[in-house]
Amino acid sequence: MNGNNNLKYLFSEGWKRDLEGIQLKIFAVIAFILSGYQIWSVIWGKLNPINQMAVHLAFIIGLSFIGYGFSKKTERNRPAFLDVVFMLLAFAAGTYYTLRAEWIAERIPILDPLTGLDIFFGLVFVLLSMEAARRTIGMPIILIVLIGISYAVWGHHLQGLWGHRELSLTTILNDLAFSFNGLWGSPISVAATFVFMFLLFGTFLQKAGAGEFFFNLSTTIAGRSKGGAAKVAVLSSALFGSISGSPTANVVTTGSFTIPVSKRAGYTSKFAAAVEAAASTGGSILPPIMGSSAFLMAAVTQLSYLSIITAAILPGILYYVSLLAMVHFEALRLDLPRAKKEDIPKISHVLREGWYYIIPLIVVVCFLLLGNSASRTGFYGILAVVIISWFRKNTRMGVRKIFEAMVDGAKSAIPVTTACASAGLVIAGIMSTGLGGKVTSILLGLTEGMLVPTLLLVMVICVLFGMGMPVAAAYILTAMLSAPALIELGVSRMSAHLFIVYFSIFSAITPPVAVAAFAAAGISGSNPNKVGFTAVRLGIVGFIVPFMFVLNPSLLMEGSLIQVVLSFITALAGVILLAAGIIGWLFSKVNLMERVMLIAGGSLFIHSGLLSGAIGLMISIVVVIIQLKKRPTLAKHRRGKEKSVVM
Repeated sequence: MNGNNNLKYLFSEGWKRDLEGIQLKIFAVIAFILSGYQIWSVIWGKLNPINQMAVHLAFIIGLSFIGYGFSKKTERNRPAFLDVVFMLLAFAAGTYYTLRAEWIAERIPILDPLTGLDIFFGLVFVLLSMEAARRTIGMPIILIVLIGISYAVWGHHLQGLWGHRELSLTTILNDLAFSFNGLWGSPISVAATFVFMFLLFGTFLQKAGAGEFFFNLSTTIAGRSKGGAAKVAVLSSALFGSISGSPTANVVTTGSFTIPVSKRAGYTSKFAAAVEAAASTGGSILPPIMGSSAFLMAAVTQLSYLSIITAAILPGILYYVSLLAMVHFEALRLDLPRAKKEDIPKISHVLREGWYYIIPLIVVVCFLLLGNSASRTGFYGILAVVIISWFRKNTRMGVRKIFEAMVDGAKSAIPVTTACASAGLVIAGIMSTGLGGKVTSILLGLTEGMLVPTLLLVMVICVLFGMGMPVAAAYILTAMLSAPALIELGVSRMSAHLFIVYFSIFSAITPPVAVAAFAAAGISGSNPNKVGFTAVRLGIVGFIVPFMFVLNPSLLMEGSLIQVVLSFITALAGVILLAAGIIGWLFSKVNLMERVMLIAGGSLFIHSGLLSGAIGLMISIVVVIIQLKKRPTLAKHRRGKEKSVVM
């Protein structure tokens, strides 16, 4: 029985330790050294890429074994003896790879066979990376890794399209741990450079007090309107989520403020949590930072960062307009009161107190547009944060705050890096067996080469891969497998990869493993599955818009100015009508038929074709006329009700 329990815990997620005492100090010192090393390597170091990645991964694995326990069964706030051994092995492997970096980068596999030490330390990195990923993010990605490695080992026994040539174990290990297609491929390269720097940038902003400024700014903009509390949640989560890059972290950070406030304003616990989950998740599609999504996409596609954020502007605006509209219509439906004027800070006061927090964002965008690398730009952004923090006495970042920010930055990089390392192992299996090209044939065969069914299938793959995984790993894995199929069907590289980015992100609110919704439910005390389904309903535009910009690239600013403006205006009207239909309120309560008409009309508007737009317009006009005719009757009914109450 005990053996079965141990097996069960082996195939579960690890346990995040609440470190204290000497263990916490050791963790903090290692994390600080990692952040310092990353900054040095970006600005002053001229390192071989293997050096950069091996040291980064070794430190992350070491931090994983200190900060995360084997399982919930072994709950303890200090590392076990085996954890210390694993940490030391990771550091030894990092040192070995650093010493052998030039040989690994330049070797020819057939002429330069692996030595015994190569094999040992290669296995150390592969196995410890997998165990670190299991502890930090759970089993889903490890199962994918195991399937990929198993296919590489035994796939030659399969017949037909699925079969491949027989690969020796040494060849497989070579692809996993000694090639730029495996551990040292684009996923870990991205995680060890600009993703880390922007995670660090985000933690510096938090320590400098930017979170409070964004919240107050959102309150001044939306707090006085109907349902203002939830609108504040949408805006503050959007601003913070674009920088943080983690839907779950964003929910925990901003949701601890916004969810209780929304509940006090009159929204249900479920709705308040769902709004926060949907808003926090959408931050990763909002330019200019896009939670590092733009940088990931630029690295994979070789498209410029500027072209990616330009393409993402209109879809991002549409998503948040739809979310604000749903919150507004829900407030009208519940007839929630407006906040008192004295409870809302004046915008002049908020800007006077924290206008300088906008400077680091401007610095980041300007340096990126000037052609600087994303990593170096992240460093300049960090410098800007430290400088502007000294504008006011109570926000100044001294040695202690800088130390804490660097530790928090390294800590936030742990799950991202372990997921990217695992993604690299999967990619090695795909590349060594030739599975990537076969998947394109399989996808197109299943959908008979039809675009919309292929898009639907890719969407399902994205959501499945994204369950419980960071956006980086989910996007890279799906892009390797599915993007070529979309491109072969004539979809532009920009549209294909942005489509995959969207669904890799929105898997965070898609049940049954809706990690962002689960985090929000924990704060609100609601049922996690109900919060997840409500978040999907509120964030429905995030699931519709990707199909629309693939079918109508003018939403990505491709085409003439007139086409782009017309597409955006019709889509804007469409998302508002769609929001009204989903909530069940426009000018007054809408019945079932009116809801169907609003959803249909809104969807046709979003498509923004000439015929579909005309049909959508006619449907919408009919609903608006019906609603306007209801208003006098409704107002008369309310006056009569109020009069009877007085009498």
